[in-house]
Amino acid sequence: MHSKAPDVDAYIKEAPAERQAALTKLRDLCRKQLKGYAETMEYGMPCYRNGDAVEVSFASQKQNIAVYILKTQVLTAHQEELRGVPKGKSCLRFTKPEKIDFALLGRLFAASRTMSVAPCSD
Repeated sequence: MHSKAPDVDAYIKEAPAERQAALTKLRDLCRKQLKGYAETMEYGMPCYRNGDAVEVSFASQKQNIAVYILKTQVLTAHQEELRGVPKGKSCLRFTKPEKIDFALLGRLFAASRTMSVAPCSD
């Protein structure tokens, strides 16, 4: 669902009722773990920006709740913990709100905050 909500409060309110509590908990976790990051609405979803870069975002999509961690090395470093979680290159997909492992996401967000990006080797 690509939202035109002006802020995260409106985004959560327009989500299906059965997802609103999980989205609120996800937002609270982002705010706790990503202190100093700017909370914005970009690409139709809540994003957490550290300076010029969006590092974490989440979205209520048709089939799942997706969590994007754009420092892909965070997901690589935690691949054992993520075994069994459907994922893409930088995306974790939870088909039901009750399947979200908030403790694991807290660890991933903390790692994203502290892990530096490796320089490109051209």
